[in-house]
Amino acid sequence: MLHKLKDKTDTNGKKIFLFLMVLCGTIVFSQQTVTGRIIDDNGEGLSAVTIVNMSSDKKTYSNSQGTFSIEANPNDELRFVKEDFRRVSRRVLTDGGNAELLITLFQIPKDIGEVKIVKKLSGDLEQDSRIVAKIDKGEQVKQSIGLPEPVGKMREKPAEVKSVLLPMLLGSLNVQGVYDLISGKARKQKRQYRYDDLQEHIMWVRSRVEDDYFVNAGIPADRISEFIEFSFSAKPQVRTYVKARNLSGVILRMEEVIPLFIERMNKSHK
Repeated sequence: MLHKLKDKTDTNGKKIFLFLMVLCGTIVFSQQTVTGRIIDDNGEGLSAVTIVNMSSDKKTYSNSQGTFSIEANPNDELRFVKEDFRRVSRRVLTDGGNAELLITLFQIPKDIGEVKIVKKLSGDLEQDSRIVAKIDKGEQVKQSIGLPEPVGKMREKPAEVKSVLLPMLLGSLNVQGVYDLISGKARKQKRQYRYDDLQEHIMWVRSRVEDDYFVNAGIPADRISEFIEFSFSAKPQVRTYVKARNLSGVILRMEEVIPLFIERMNKSHK
């Protein structure tokens, strides 16, 4: 009897092992490399476009000819983002395979403000931060008339395991919360919010610091956004100052990261 039970247990274990092997193999082999080219509405290749796989958080950038490659699974959403252009999303591998993608980004029309000549920096952080800072006329109007700032962001709060399980233990079932967790909606919401917050913080810096400041420091104009994102990860205090709306602190910490970014650029070109 014990011998038969042992054989049955071994057989079940082998079946489970084979099932897991097949499942892992399916996941591995379903992933493919998606390639493509990004152009503007004149047909010119667009460099430094950020390509994000919204399902896996993988990210890459288009090269000087606008071409790119990124890993993706069937039906993954790729998002194409570049400052001053309308963002584009595309589902890939929907029929099991894709020819090379051709993505067109259209520029967002905008008014050209007054030209501002950037003076030579003095080395005094407080003074230089005022020189390189752009004038935010909208912010000046809000401050002058005392408009209140909105509290938090108007967006749906993702379901949390704690907030769903605790009511269940007390006899109350949060059906929507359970569905959001099981379906993966809550995880996708969190990923989307992280991405949106990152883009918002990058744009906060871009809208307040002249491009010439970065270019004079050795950072190409088409890689400014990439550098700001790099500074967030290399020196987390940069983003802390962004959240505190402290421009002087942002510039101080970014100054420390510029040599690292330039060194990384030079290595990638070798």
